[in-house]
Amino acid sequence: MDNQKSAMFSSALIAGAAAGVLSGIPFINCLCCLWIIGGGMLAAHLLAKSSSVVLSAGDGAIVGVFTGIVAAVVRAFVNIPFHSFNIEFFKKMAEGLADYGGEMPSGFEGFFESGATQLTVAGFLIGLMVSAVILSGLGALGGIIGVSLFGKKPKLDKIEGVIDVPKDTGDSQS
Repeated sequence: MDNQKSAMFSSALIAGAAAGVLSGIPFINCLCCLWIIGGGMLAAHLLAKSSSVVLSAGDGAIVGVFTGIVAAVVRAFVNIPFHSFNIEFFKKMAEGLADYGGEMPSGFEGFFESGATQLTVAGFLIGLMVSAVILSGLGALGGIIGVSLFGKKPKLDKIEGVIDVPKDTGDSQS
């Protein structure tokens, strides 16, 4: 059992790091939800390869949750160098929307200059916590999908409660 736990954590670290980097880089992060679901699937695949037992959907969900948490942490740190770039991008996008959209809410012009977009420790931690909750849910979904796709299938003769019905009983009533 301890071997499966260490395999779970190593799978979650590898897949979470990959998903976190991909979801943190600008323009590639447009597929953020898919990167996290894919990371959960990758973690389930790595776990299935290293495990000798049949994995359940719960195993996939657990490894997916860990993957999402790792991805949230990695994504938060990858976003730090791109913070000013992201703010400028959103500022230009909002200005473009204001040109085409007509009247914007009052105080909109001063929002980007007021310092509300500064990176603070509290903002970083709140963003990390919210991101960890959302990404762990998406990672769990990916882990469940991954176990169903890549996990070892149970052998039907080993399942209790299955009744073996002979194919040819000798009585043919046709």
